[in-house]
Amino acid sequence: MPFKAPDVAIDLGTTNTMLYVHRKGIVVNEPTLVVVETRDHHLVRAVGDEALYLMGRTKDTMTAVKPIKDGTIADFDAAEVMIRYFLRKAIGSSHLVKPRILVSVPTSMDSVSRKAVREAVSVAGAKEVLLVEKPLAAAIGSGLPVYDPTGSMVVDIGGGTSDAAVIALGGIVVAQSVKVGGERMDQAIIDYLKKNSSVVIGGPTAEDLKKDLACATAVTGENTVTHVRGFDLLAARVMDVEFTAAQAHDAITEPCMAIVACIRWVLERTPPELAADVMRAGIHLTGGASQLLGLDKLIAAQLGIPVLQAREPGDATITGMGYLIENPDLLASVAHSAINAN
Repeated sequence: MPFKAPDVAIDLGTTNTMLYVHRKGIVVNEPTLVVVETRDHHLVRAVGDEALYLMGRTKDTMTAVKPIKDGTIADFDAAEVMIRYFLRKAIGSSHLVKPRILVSVPTSMDSVSRKAVREAVSVAGAKEVLLVEKPLAAAIGSGLPVYDPTGSMVVDIGGGTSDAAVIALGGIVVAQSVKVGGERMDQAIIDYLKKNSSVVIGGPTAEDLKKDLACATAVTGENTVTHVRGFDLLAARVMDVEFTAAQAHDAITEPCMAIVACIRWVLERTPPELAADVMRAGIHLTGGASQLLGLDKLIAAQLGIPVLQAREPGDATITGMGYLIENPDLLASVAHSAINAN
């Protein structure tokens, strides 16, 4: 029986949760989803990949629950069960000493929500819980010079939140977080079809449409068309409707511009010297939703600053947290400046 559990980093995302284990790397990458009994939410039937498989196939007696909403814990009990399940999957459950766990959080998360995250992870099986802001971890994972006196700007666009931050000397100088991300874009497509075609589609279908058709910039050239199957609200039957790339662009324009507004807010409050650094080095995009077609071009056109995509945008945050786990001295310095223990 191993005496001490290895350190673990958890990127607790609205859409996916990832775990990094000391000296092993990323060992878990599964949906942030739990299936429970409808009559009693304490009776858990599936977590992660298994829960995603059951989603849409469950009986009336079972309900799919998303424990994390907009980057914060929406269902404490489901979050605790999910984290415990992922921890056991990552490191087992036979250690005498519980692990130290590093968890990512949005920059604007209030003290009450941070306390809820710490409590859920502690109850799930942590000896010590440290919180690190997502954009700082993403910047480290992207290989940016975060410990230099020059300013670096990273925008982490996840499923539930988008975090923009300017970083220098190992800390966040200015940051802002908005509750806009990939799921908001999916919902915008659902709302658009419901309003303009009286057709209701599900989240997975909306996500597929976003990936296949949606572009943050105006559509030029051929206007791609696809057929969408959904439930007709007027005739109470299943039907097919046409959905074009131009319509997809119109649907997601509002959430995309909200992300641009968040970045602009941060830039306007950045000290001039660091803002000049950002103008030279550009804005770095991370997070799974940052891969939306044309989003980098939209931000560059709106702000007049070069925009660069991280090599592995979806893994940037957990990779940065893993780097901190593997370098305890850096983790200790971050714990004093960017990790909020309140």
